[in-house]
Amino acid sequence: MSLTDSAKSADHFTPTASVLGFRFIGWTVVGTLFAYLFNIYLRFWREWPGARSAFGPDATMEAWIQALIYVVAIAGPAVFVLRTQNRTLRQDDLTISAIAAYIARFAFWVVFLIGIVDATLSFLRVEGFLEFFVGTDITTQLGRSQFRVPYVHAPLIVLSLVLAAVTRTLGFTWLALLVVVAELQIVVSRFVFSYEQAFMGDMVRFWYGGLFLFSSAYTLIEEGHVRVDVLYSGFSDKTKGMVNAAGSVLLGLPLCWVILVIGMGQSTAIITSPILRLEVSQSGFGMYVKYLLAGYLLIFAVTMTLQFAAYLLEGIADYRGDPGKRKLSNEIIH
Repeated sequence: MSLTDSAKSADHFTPTASVLGFRFIGWTVVGTLFAYLFNIYLRFWREWPGARSAFGPDATMEAWIQALIYVVAIAGPAVFVLRTQNRTLRQDDLTISAIAAYIARFAFWVVFLIGIVDATLSFLRVEGFLEFFVGTDITTQLGRSQFRVPYVHAPLIVLSLVLAAVTRTLGFTWLALLVVVAELQIVVSRFVFSYEQAFMGDMVRFWYGGLFLFSSAYTLIEEGHVRVDVLYSGFSDKTKGMVNAAGSVLLGLPLCWVILVIGMGQSTAIITSPILRLEVSQSGFGMYVKYLLAGYLLIFAVTMTLQFAAYLLEGIADYRGDPGKRKLSNEIIH
């Protein structure tokens, strides 16, 4: 179902207090998610004191700004819901899912472009060809993550933002193909030519991890994850909607927030620390992407949080019997 189809179903929609309440909850999850991430950036990358400091005896202007960001993250959804009372749950569901899909597309382009470019640089460097193309000084600098990340990776990340906006395919099929090709070239080069370098294995892990973690949110909305189905398949659509909504609130969202809080709550946390220090592998001639592997968990938690928020709204809409129920891809095929 597209946003246009959902808009048509809104013609006979009558908003109720419960619908507005669930819409507010869904958008508040989205708002607080991005407020948390922005505050993490301000705290650890810009060395601001943190929102908690606003309630201490030594509160600063920066701390109050960080606390205000959370206030806006809650007040903004409230204003949006009140100003768009005729929007349906399914419209909001599709909008939040579209945000998650954009982030997933962006992540795909990041790992694709950086994977190709960084592996090429590593190959040229380990074989001694890089100096011929860029000179001795640049070759030496490219051996430092503090140089390679801002001058090579960062422009590719910006390009990925643009490509994610102008493309609509999620690219998971192509990423799966790239994993197979990367593994195949290791087998051929090792057993046929007796040649293997560290960057070759790094590329397989780089793309393989992205394939599973980035596609998780899409798989959720298409109900492709393995479900221990004892009773669910026999439920009515109304009961399924209630179960999905409850599962999103009680299981899905708490899991994602545990990953975000534990993984990013401190400068030494498992996600924040590698990204903050631009961590790379111990192999000097491997790919310089270890810090991005830590970021995979961030992308996973963010996209899944958004998708669980959308799943909550979809579940409530199914429970209410709202028109415009989304057809799954496997249902459309069959």
